[in-house]
Amino acid sequence: MDADVFIAAKNLYYSFDICPGFWKSVVHHHLKGQVSSVDRVRSELLVGRKPEDLIQWVKNKVPKGFFITVETDIVTRAYEDVMTWVHGHPTYFNHAKAKFAMGADGWLVACAHVHDVTVVTNEKSAPKSKKSIKLPDVCDQFGVQHNNTFTMLRALNVHLDWTGGS
Repeated sequence: MDADVFIAAKNLYYSFDICPGFWKSVVHHHLKGQVSSVDRVRSELLVGRKPEDLIQWVKNKVPKGFFITVETDIVTRAYEDVMTWVHGHPTYFNHAKAKFAMGADGWLVACAHVHDVTVVTNEKSAPKSKKSIKLPDVCDQFGVQHNNTFTMLRALNVHLDWTGGS
Protein backbone atom coordinates (compact mmCIF):
# COMPACT_ATOMS: atom_id res chain seq x y z
CA MET A 1 0.00 0.00 0.00
CA ASP A 2 1.37 3.40 -0.91
CA ALA A 3 1.23 6.40 1.42
CA ASP A 4 -1.56 8.08 -0.53
CA VAL A 5 -3.91 5.16 0.18
CA PHE A 6 -3.64 5.89 3.90
CA ILE A 7 -3.64 9.67 3.54
CA ALA A 8 -6.64 9.78 1.19
CA ALA A 9 -8.54 7.32 3.40
CA LYS A 10 -7.93 9.52 6.46
CA ASN A 11 -8.76 12.77 4.69
CA LEU A 12 -11.67 11.65 2.52
CA TYR A 13 -13.74 8.52 2.69
CA TYR A 14 -12.47 6.49 5.69
CA SER A 15 -11.68 9.07 8.37
CA PHE A 16 -11.00 7.56 11.76
CA ASP A 17 -14.10 9.06 13.39
CA ILE A 18 -16.51 7.93 10.66
CA CYS A 19 -15.08 4.61 9.53
CA PRO A 20 -12.88 2.89 12.11
CA GLY A 21 -13.70 -0.41 10.40
CA PHE A 22 -11.44 0.44 7.49
CA TRP A 23 -8.44 0.78 9.79
CA LYS A 24 -9.33 -2.35 11.75
CA SER A 25 -9.68 -4.28 8.48
CA VAL A 26 -6.21 -3.18 7.34
CA VAL A 27 -4.68 -4.52 10.57
CA HIS A 28 -6.81 -7.69 10.43
CA HIS A 29 -5.75 -8.50 6.87
CA HIS A 30 -2.13 -7.75 7.69
CA LEU A 31 -2.28 -10.31 10.50
CA LYS A 32 -3.60 -12.80 7.91
CA GLY A 33 -0.60 -12.01 5.69
CA GLN A 34 -2.62 -10.20 3.03
CA VAL A 35 -1.77 -6.51 3.50
CA SER A 36 1.47 -4.68 4.19
CA SER A 37 3.60 -1.78 3.10
CA VAL A 38 7.26 -0.79 3.18
CA ASP A 39 9.25 1.08 5.78
CA ARG A 40 9.71 4.04 3.42
CA VAL A 41 5.92 4.53 3.36
CA ARG A 42 5.93 4.50 7.16
CA SER A 43 8.47 7.33 7.10
CA GLU A 44 6.25 9.33 4.75
CA LEU A 45 3.22 8.79 7.00
CA LEU A 46 5.04 9.97 10.12
CA VAL A 47 5.67 13.43 8.67
CA GLY A 48 3.27 15.89 10.22
CA ARG A 49 1.85 16.92 13.57
CA LYS A 50 2.31 14.29 16.29
CA PRO A 51 -1.29 14.38 17.57
CA GLU A 52 -2.66 13.68 14.09
CA ASP A 53 -4.76 10.51 14.07
CA LEU A 54 -2.90 8.85 11.18
CA ILE A 55 0.44 9.28 12.95
CA GLN A 56 -1.04 7.89 16.15
CA TRP A 57 -2.49 4.91 14.26
CA VAL A 58 0.87 4.14 12.65
CA LYS A 59 2.68 4.42 15.98
CA ASN A 60 0.16 2.68 18.24
CA LYS A 61 -2.12 0.38 16.24
CA VAL A 62 -0.09 -0.97 13.33
CA PRO A 63 1.55 -4.28 14.21
CA LYS A 64 5.30 -4.70 14.08
CA GLY A 65 6.17 -6.10 10.67
CA PHE A 66 3.42 -4.27 8.79
CA PHE A 67 6.01 -2.00 7.24
CA ILE A 68 8.53 -4.34 5.58
CA THR A 69 12.16 -3.31 5.50
CA VAL A 70 13.53 -2.67 2.05
CA GLU A 71 17.10 -3.02 3.26
CA THR A 72 17.73 -6.39 1.61
CA ASP A 73 20.14 -7.13 -1.20
CA ILE A 74 17.47 -8.42 -3.59
CA VAL A 75 15.10 -5.46 -3.05
CA THR A 76 17.98 -2.99 -3.30
CA ARG A 77 19.03 -4.50 -6.64
CA ALA A 78 15.45 -4.30 -7.90
CA TYR A 79 15.27 -0.67 -6.70
CA GLU A 80 18.45 0.11 -8.63
CA ASP A 81 16.78 -1.31 -11.76
CA VAL A 82 13.70 0.85 -11.15
CA MET A 83 15.79 3.97 -10.68
CA THR A 84 17.94 3.21 -13.72
CA TRP A 85 14.78 3.01 -15.81
CA VAL A 86 13.33 6.20 -14.28
CA HIS A 87 16.52 8.23 -14.74
CA GLY A 88 16.98 6.97 -18.29
CA HIS A 89 13.40 7.69 -19.32
CA PRO A 90 13.48 10.47 -21.93
CA THR A 91 9.97 11.79 -21.25
CA TYR A 92 10.25 12.78 -17.59
CA PHE A 93 11.66 16.15 -16.57
CA ASN A 94 14.65 16.05 -14.22
CA HIS A 95 12.63 17.49 -11.32
CA ALA A 96 10.11 14.64 -11.70
CA LYS A 97 12.93 12.10 -11.58
CA ALA A 98 14.43 13.75 -8.50
CA LYS A 99 11.07 13.83 -6.72
CA PHE A 100 10.44 10.17 -7.52
CA ALA A 101 13.89 9.23 -6.20
CA MET A 102 13.15 10.92 -2.87
CA GLY A 103 9.87 9.07 -2.26
CA ALA A 104 8.79 5.56 -1.38
CA ASP A 105 7.22 4.61 -4.72
CA GLY A 106 10.37 3.16 -6.28
CA TRP A 107 10.88 1.01 -3.20
CA LEU A 108 7.27 -0.17 -3.37
CA VAL A 109 7.71 -1.28 -6.98
CA ALA A 110 11.00 -3.02 -6.19
CA CYS A 111 9.57 -4.84 -3.17
CA ALA A 112 6.39 -5.84 -5.01
CA HIS A 113 8.44 -7.06 -7.97
CA VAL A 114 10.70 -9.19 -5.77
CA HIS A 115 7.84 -10.64 -3.70
CA ASP A 116 5.34 -10.90 -6.59
CA VAL A 117 2.61 -8.93 -4.83
CA THR A 118 0.18 -6.22 -5.91
CA VAL A 119 0.75 -2.52 -5.24
CA VAL A 120 -2.28 -0.65 -3.95
CA THR A 121 -2.39 2.97 -5.06
CA ASN A 122 -5.01 5.53 -5.94
CA GLU A 123 -2.77 7.14 -8.54
CA LYS A 124 -3.90 6.99 -12.15
CA SER A 125 -1.63 6.05 -14.99
CA ALA A 126 -0.29 8.99 -17.01
CA PRO A 127 2.40 7.55 -19.31
CA LYS A 128 2.79 10.81 -21.26
CA SER A 129 3.32 12.91 -18.14
CA LYS A 130 6.54 14.88 -18.07
CA LYS A 131 6.11 16.60 -14.71
CA SER A 132 5.40 13.60 -12.50
CA ILE A 133 6.10 9.88 -12.52
CA LYS A 134 3.01 7.88 -11.69
CA LEU A 135 3.30 4.70 -9.68
CA PRO A 136 1.07 2.62 -12.02
CA ASP A 137 3.33 3.45 -14.96
CA VAL A 138 6.42 2.24 -13.14
CA CYS A 139 4.54 -0.87 -12.00
CA ASP A 140 3.57 -1.59 -15.61
CA GLN A 141 7.18 -1.25 -16.73
CA PHE A 142 8.27 -3.90 -14.22
CA GLY A 143 5.29 -6.25 -14.57
CA VAL A 144 3.92 -5.43 -11.12
CA GLN A 145 0.17 -5.68 -10.65
CA HIS A 146 -1.54 -2.61 -9.19
CA ASN A 147 -5.03 -1.87 -7.92
CA ASN A 148 -6.82 0.89 -6.08
CA THR A 149 -8.17 0.87 -2.51
CA PHE A 150 -11.67 -0.19 -3.52
CA THR A 151 -10.42 -3.13 -5.58
CA MET A 152 -8.27 -4.22 -2.63
CA LEU A 153 -11.21 -4.03 -0.22
CA ARG A 154 -13.39 -6.08 -2.58
CA ALA A 155 -10.64 -8.67 -3.08
CA LEU A 156 -10.31 -8.98 0.71
CA ASN A 157 -14.11 -9.26 1.03
CA VAL A 158 -14.21 -6.28 3.40
CA HIS A 159 -17.68 -5.00 4.31
CA LEU A 160 -17.93 -1.75 6.20
CA ASP A 161 -21.42 -1.85 7.72
CA TRP A 162 -23.42 0.70 9.63
CA THR A 163 -24.08 -0.42 13.21
CA GLY A 164 -26.26 2.07 15.00
CA GLY A 165 -27.48 5.54 15.63
CA SER A 166 -30.89 7.05 15.14
